[in-house]
Amino acid sequence: MEQWLNQVFITQEVYVALAVLFFTSVLFLLFRLFRRTKSNTIVLAGLSGSGKTVLFYQLQDGSSHQGTVTSMDPNEGSFVLHSETSKKGKIKPVHVVDVPGHSRLRPKLDEFLSQAAGLVFVVDALDFLPNCRAAAEYLYDILTKASVVNKRIPVLILCNKTDKVTAHSKDFIRKQLEKEIDKLRTSRNAVSEADISNEFTLGVSGQSFMFSHCVNKVTVGESSGMTGEISQVEQFIREHVKS
Repeated sequence: MEQWLNQVFITQEVYVALAVLFFTSVLFLLFRLFRRTKSNTIVLAGLSGSGKTVLFYQLQDGSSHQGTVTSMDPNEGSFVLHSETSKKGKIKPVHVVDVPGHSRLRPKLDEFLSQAAGLVFVVDALDFLPNCRAAAEYLYDILTKASVVNKRIPVLILCNKTDKVTAHSKDFIRKQLEKEIDKLRTSRNAVSEADISNEFTLGVSGQSFMFSHCVNKVTVGESSGMTGEISQVEQFIREHVKS
């Protein structure tokens, strides 16, 4: 009887050990899978002429490609950031997508948002005021997309061309965009529910809109694609695409 009980206990211990081993293996595989599938895609969006393509090439090879013209197709590339090419050790490549800013080509943005680790919305700080309304409308559409809200995709509003003396400051641009988006929020919320072009509403009811009200993190930075001053973009990328 005693021998039989000892065999039962040994069998139970074996089962427990096997069960622990099995669940540990499953957790390890899930952890590896999660790490392997974590996105390394950064999407560049914004109006035509804001400097997205110049920024793309600065990130890729440190060149401004001054002959660049308005893109009609997305520029895509997976590469180690140019500023990190001299660093030692393993550095994770970044997949950067430059989406054309022309209004007819913007639907292409949806193809890449589902895989985005972050989005950089590029604004022309030099020629900002004439394009403020159009930039706010595009940004509003992005911030109300289900793919952006549900995944809480971080957004960097990048005020480009700030090397120019007459360029507007990032604080001025932020405030003007918030004012325009607040107007859009009011007018679009008043439209019939049959209009479903925007999937989510923005802001806090009864308060003027601020980017801090967004469920996803929205920050504002500065850059100069032509001079290569893009450190704030690189910082944003490395914050969301870990090496």
